Amino acid sequence: MSTSSPSAHLTSKTTLLPAINAWEIYLYDQGRSPNTVKAFLSDVRLLAQFIAPDRNLESITTEDLNNFFHWMENERAVPCSPKTLARRITSTKSFFRWLNQYGVLLIDPAEKVLQRSAISPLPQVLTENEYQAALLAADRHRRGGKPDARPYTLLNLLLTTGVKKSECLGIHINHFDLDSKNGPIVFIRYASPANRYKERKLELDEDWIPAYREYMDQYKPVDQLFPWSPRRLEYLLEDIGEEAGLDKHLSFDICRWTSALRDYQSGIDQDKIRQKLGVSKIQWREIHQKLRQLNGEL
Repeated sequence: MSTSSPSAHLTSKTTLLPAINAWEIYLYDQGRSPNTVKAFLSDVRLLAQFIAPDRNLESITTEDLNNFFHWMENERAVPCSPKTLARRITSTKSFFRWLNQYGVLLIDPAEKVLQRSAISPLPQVLTENEYQAALLAADRHRRGGKPDARPYTLLNLLLTTGVKKSECLGIHINHFDLDSKNGPIVFIRYASPANRYKERKLELDEDWIPAYREYMDQYKPVDQLFPWSPRRLEYLLEDIGEEAGLDKHLSFDICRWTSALRDYQSGIDQDKIRQKLGVSKIQWREIHQKLRQLNGEL
């Protein structure tokens, strides 16, 4: 084991808090985002509150961990949702797996802790009529007395590509290739090495290109495609939804799910939809189940 490893100074006799601090260094070294590290650490630090502070790592058993999660779910004063519990089990398993892999613990006490799955509620999607109404409402801004292509440029891009809000905000002008031999595309990039597997190129609608060019002439962005705050773009989508007469709350999430469902209903290969969304095969299981439900198959 390398002396440069964050786990190098740890032994099975170390108590929880120093081990958690070393794990924090490791997570950042692996390129994990600050939000991910913060969530992981908050989860395992709850364990440090449950386990006696003088207990060393090798004394912690599978039974201790199961008791901890039982307390978390049923006895702790602060309610713990199924989704939060599932995440905290995942964080704890990751922590002890790291200790085992780096030789600090010969036996991983979290290995036999059962993982919980938490299926979140079924998402909302746009019907065909709502889909067309939203695009028409956005397109009307292009035809007004003071033409504004921004609403249509944003909405059409989201409904075509299914990108998440964070991915949309990360798109830069140089991520587009409008002259690709197979049609216009946009590259979805990530700054963190830990998210490189999510990087992909997505096809664009040819009909979107004129609106994009109008938008570029009107706003002249120099780097980021949409140089506004997330909340400003959320307001823009909400306004489009209201103008279209939608009862639903038009959002990044509803656009993403609508895009995925339309691809699914069009018979596009499931693995291509998964790759388009930038999700892992494990994440796809839940998404696929929800798409089937949204399509009336379950």
